[in-house]
Amino acid sequence: MSEKTIPILPCQTLPPLLDFYTALGFEVTFQQRSPNPYAVVERGAIELQFFGLKGYDPAASVSTCYVLTDDVDGLYAAFRAGLERAYGRVPTRGLPRIGPLKDMSYGVRQFLMSDPGGNCVRVGQPTSEDQRHRPAPRETYARALHHASLLADSRDDPAAAAKVVDRVLRQAEGGPAPTASQLVRLLVLRADVAVRTGDEETAADAVRRAEAVPLTDEEREQVRDSLVRLEDLRGRGPGQA
Repeated sequence: MSEKTIPILPCQTLPPLLDFYTALGFEVTFQQRSPNPYAVVERGAIELQFFGLKGYDPAASVSTCYVLTDDVDGLYAAFRAGLERAYGRVPTRGLPRIGPLKDMSYGVRQFLMSDPGGNCVRVGQPTSEDQRHRPAPRETYARALHHASLLADSRDDPAAAAKVVDRVLRQAEGGPAPTASQLVRLLVLRADVAVRTGDEETAADAVRRAEAVPLTDEEREQVRDSLVRLEDLRGRGPGQA
């Protein structure tokens, strides 16, 4: 026997949702208006199906699914490029949006994106056979990054992540400083969650501070995911979502 699981996700209306997935390189393989709005999109082995629901509020959605891939970096680059072509920028807040690519503490390299229907599509590549959460590091800044990252991208609580980063950066003013790579990661994460909570002033300040941190070639490689996210955050104009 051969089985396949296909998520069926809700949306308010189909057109903006299908435009989003087309920008990502998906093909609309089926669409109907009656007896109910319904559509199917496919990209390689990825298939997602959607239904329209009157009165549905995308901002209140808790719908999600997980896409496993053996090339998460390639998909992330392709999706960012497609969104930038379609929207004129890489959307980092509101709907739709795409989150940062990062190595999570539970043996997965992943990113999250939310479509115009409010559905969160998690795209990841296992980096370990052990997918359990690892203990938090003991070192101060590594520990803060561990907790803040989980709060921001696993629990979807950017306000709590911001508190963790702000607290550890205040500690740095009177104690041992973080390494350059730790500081960049903390500042980019702070800018990211500030954008998501609508705190444009804090986001702009964190972006400026991150850009000013001197990095060696080795350190730039260590924080390459954060530098990609910094590029997305830097490209947002005033009032852009």
